Order: sequence, then C-alpha cells, then structure tokens
Amino acid sequence: MTERPQTPTLDRVTVPADLKALSDRELKTLADELRAETISAVSVTGGHLGAGLGVVELTVALHAVFDTPRDKLIWDVGHQCYPHKILTGRRDRIRTLRMKDGLSGFTKRSESPYDPFGAAHSSTSISAALGFACARDLGAADVGDAIAVIGDGAMSAGMAFEAMNNAGHLKKRLFVILNDNEMSIAPPVGALSSYLSRLYAGAPFQDLKAVAKGAVSFLPEPFQEGARRAKEMLKGMTVGGTLFEELGFSYIGPVDGHDLDQLLPVLRTARARATGPILIHVLTRKGKGYAPAEEAADRGHATGKFDVLTGVQAKAPSNAPSYTKVFAQALLKEAEADGRIVAITAAMPDGTGLNLFAERFPKRCFDVGIAEQHAVTFAAGLAAGGMKPFCALYSTFLQRGYDQVVHDVAIQRLPVRFAIDRAGLVGADGATHAGAFDVAFLANLPGMVVMAAADEAELVHMVATAAAHDAGPIAFRYPRGEGVGVELPARGVPLEIGRGRIIREGARVALLSFGTRLSEVQKAAEALAARGISPTVADARFAKPLDRELILRLAAGHEALITVEEGAIGGFGSHVAQLLADEGAFDRGLKFRSLVLPDIFIDQASPEAMYAVAGMNAPQIEAKVLEVLGVAVVGKRA
Repeated sequence: MTERPQTPTLDRVTVPADLKALSDRELKTLADELRAETISAVSVTGGHLGAGLGVVELTVALHAVFDTPRDKLIWDVGHQCYPHKILTGRRDRIRTLRMKDGLSGFTKRSESPYDPFGAAHSSTSISAALGFACARDLGAADVGDAIAVIGDGAMSAGMAFEAMNNAGHLKKRLFVILNDNEMSIAPPVGALSSYLSRLYAGAPFQDLKAVAKGAVSFLPEPFQEGARRAKEMLKGMTVGGTLFEELGFSYIGPVDGHDLDQLLPVLRTARARATGPILIHVLTRKGKGYAPAEEAADRGHATGKFDVLTGVQAKAPSNAPSYTKVFAQALLKEAEADGRIVAITAAMPDGTGLNLFAERFPKRCFDVGIAEQHAVTFAAGLAAGGMKPFCALYSTFLQRGYDQVVHDVAIQRLPVRFAIDRAGLVGADGATHAGAFDVAFLANLPGMVVMAAADEAELVHMVATAAAHDAGPIAFRYPRGEGVGVELPARGVPLEIGRGRIIREGARVALLSFGTRLSEVQKAAEALAARGISPTVADARFAKPLDRELILRLAAGHEALITVEEGAIGGFGSHVAQLLADEGAFDRGLKFRSLVLPDIFIDQASPEAMYAVAGMNAPQIEAKVLEVLGVAVVGKRA
C-alpha cells in the first residue's frame, strides 16, 4: 500500500476560509502538498488525474482570494475538481472517489455547498455563472461573485460563446478563468485552439500583453496612458485578447497558472476592481508535477488505480476485447472495402476507438472538438454529399445534438450512421454518463433504424448493417467495457432490417431482450429451467423497426411476455407495448411486463451494483418471471 504523503500545511486546512490565515509563501507549500495528496488519493481510487494536477495552484489561488461558498466557483466539466474537494471539507472522504456511496468524480450540488453547480459534460460553466451573477443582481441572498473555470477544449463548444456573448451584452460583473492547457481529452482541434496558441507564441511580449490587453483600467492613472499606447503598438504584432474583448470581456493574460506569484496578484486585483465581465487567460499543463502523467499521451486524463512511484496502472487482465475496440476494428474493415466511409468524433478519438481509424485513414477521420451539434450536422452534410459518415459519440454526448438529429438528419432522411458508445449504465462516472435515453429519443423518429448489439459478434454485424444501409439514418448502441467472449466473425454480414432472432425455444413465458442484457436473460433462463420453467429467449436486435412477426408470435404462443432493455421508460418496451395493444394481444389475456431502467438517476457504483438497483441482473429477471407466472417461491429451487 502506498504511504500517504506528509502534509503539515494541508492538515491545517479544513475549509477554504482557513486559507485566509496563510501567507503567500505558505500557500505555495500548500499547493505542493495538495498535489501530493491528489496523486495519493487517485492512486487508490482511479479517476481523472491530469486535469486536477493542472489546476492545483489555480485552485489554491481561487479559494485564497475569493469567499466560497458565498462566491460561486463553477468548474466546467468538473473532472478537475479533486483538489477543490480536498480543500472544501471532503478530504476525509477523498479516497471514496467514484465508488458506491462515495464522492462523485465531478462536482455535485447535493454533495457540498462548495459545489454550487453540478457538471460532467463540458461548456456549461459560463452560462451557469452568468445565471448566478444575474440572480445576485436581482437580490438573491448569499450569492456573491460568480467564477467560471473553463478549459480551452471546452471553449470550442458553441454554448460557451453563446454565454460569453450574452454576458458581454449584459455587462454583469463576472469572472471567466480560461484554463488553457492546450488539451481537453484529446489534443484540442480547430481554429480557436490555434488562436489561443498564437496569443502566447511570442514569449518576450507576455508581460507587455498582460498590461496592454484588458488590464489598463486596473493600473494607477499615471500608467494608463502608456499602457494604452502599448496596446495600440501591439495591434499590428498579435491578435491578443481582441476576440474576447469584442464579446464584451476585459481580457487579462496570459498568466502562468503554476506561478502563485502571478496568479494571486492578478486575481486579487481583478476581484477588487472588476465592474463587468472579465476573462483571465491562465496557462497550465495537464498532469503538472507528476512525471508519469505529464509524459502520458493523454496527460493522465483518466486512470485506473496506479503505483505512485512508477505510475503503472493496476488493470485486471482482459478476457475479451472491449466493445469499443470491436467497433473500431469492424469499422476499419468496412472502410478498407468502401472508400466513401468516413468517421466523425467530438473530441473523443480514443474513447470511441476512432484513433485507430485516424491512424489508418487520416483524411477520412474528423475530430470536430467538443461540438456535438456541429458533429451531427457535419455528418449530415457529408451524407448529403455522397459519403457514408459514421458519427461515433457516447450516448450522453449525443443528447447534446438531438435537435440536429431531428432537423438535419431524420427529416431529410440522410444516411448518417450513429455509433452510440457507453450505452446503458457505466459505473464510476455515474448518472451524468449513463446512456439511458438514446433508444427512447431515437426510436420515436420516423425513418430511424435503431439497433442494439447483444454481444460483440452482433456489434460487428451491426457495423456492416449500418455501412450497407443507405435508405436513411441508422443507429446502433453498445456498452462500455468488455464483451462476453464470443467468437468474432472475420467480417460483419448485414442483418435484415427489423428482424430479430430466437435464442432458445421454450414455453409459458417469452423473454425478449434488446441489447447486452441478453447474457443475464440467458442466465435467468437457466435458473428457471432448474425450477421446471423453460422460457423462450429472443434477441430483438431492432427497436425500430420492430420485428412484428416475431413479437406477435411470442405473444400468441406464450402466457407471458417480458421485455428487457438497458434504457429508460419510453424505449423498446414501450414500442412493443404499443404494437401489442394495437394488435389486440392484451384482449386475449397476455401478461406483459417491461423491464427498463427505473425512473431515477442511479448513483455511481460498479455496473453490476447499478444494474441490481435497476432490477436487471439474472436473479431479478428470474424473480420477475416467477412473479408474473404466479409461482410461489418456497425455500430452495426445485
């Protein structure tokens, strides 16, 4: 077990108010100890390491200068908040991060008053901070300043600029800290990132820029005229803070985000003098202060448990390939055979497996940054132009582009292929990343084909099905984690659209599964067989269009029909119920139940524990069958 670091200064801090008693020199020591404590904690829990290490000094400076929780400190995404949690009364629980009944890996309002706004998706912080600022000015009690800390990657999303445009118009006192580490999860892409890079390309001018770009009003009067002349001189040399100033923000920076001698005076001055919206441009490095993270390609973005001395992660040996890798390799095979296949991701090339595609076909792979709305419509444009786009997004990130799915893809019947990763419950990331709603919000769209893979071999076939489908949009979903270990085909074979399959024939009750709960359904069927009940088991494959013939045959030939899916109410089971009602199946006395995710947001735990809450593990499926059939369970199985 890793020995905990010695932290005498940090030991004196229980809440941020304790920082007010520390000298600037002690704050530097505190930052060093906070970094060591963060590394130690994440080595035990796993989680997002690099982002938190990059903002240690910034976290200390913000809490030292501002008066939280009255001042509202809002971390964009929230994955960099571990140091913040340590300083805000949660140090005693920091080694429960991302565990069942433990601390969230993101900010969470219900967890602490120091988390005024929850997050886990990007680019929401400026909008929320502006809301707090307006609430303050409308007389809300106990709301002081509002500070949004947003990364340069998150700044690539349109929502951030919508918020800045509105804030500049309203002229509210508001602080935006642009945490510029030149990296979101993947290296950031796009013109904005290049623009930010140009801001500090000329190192000799940094001090001059700090004076000239937006900081003029903070200077004593005798210095202001000289600063204005310097600003005019710089206009021909660099773009500086012009973009942000045009949006109505005063621009300060760039500032070294690891140097408290720069951070503290800038923040203190800004807090003392600000009258309107201010953007402070802070340069940081993800993984700062921990060599294994600094040297990693993703700067230690997300890690398992690891050895502090070496940085080596403790990962269990894999028994089967991950669904993500199976998707990526299947797509490569399709792309090798069809030059029109292209791939789109929104800042998640590694997470979606498209890094493999980008290596093989760099001109046919597009990382659009954290911009899911654009990703969907960009894919629609590619489809309209005759290409075969695969838009690979996490289920919860696809939610951000829903209007585009409806307006730009579905209405125009464009053959965009949606590869929906992280479908179902995902474990440690909790409710914010649980793919619960995609079946419901896609299957109600006219002309949309919606599939779910029951195992990794089925996923290979669904990639081939999507590649061959040109009649309109098509989506297929698959979970996080490893497959079940089935043999993979050399290449996928397109499935017949809207056709499911029978897995085993039985009697009395039919279990109709949609997605990867099929393995649990089969375990339940085996347990039921030991009781003398032999259910029919079927894999629907499609939620849209439904296999009408299969479903009506199951309804007609069984006393009861139970659907099982890894999604919220309103999805596959609801469509089946609608079909059965329309066809009069319930008039003939069919017993029907639909196992769906419960109408709650399920907190983080292991996926198995989360599915237990949802009632979707094999013992619970077995119990549901017995309940529906009216079989009393007395003692042990028969």
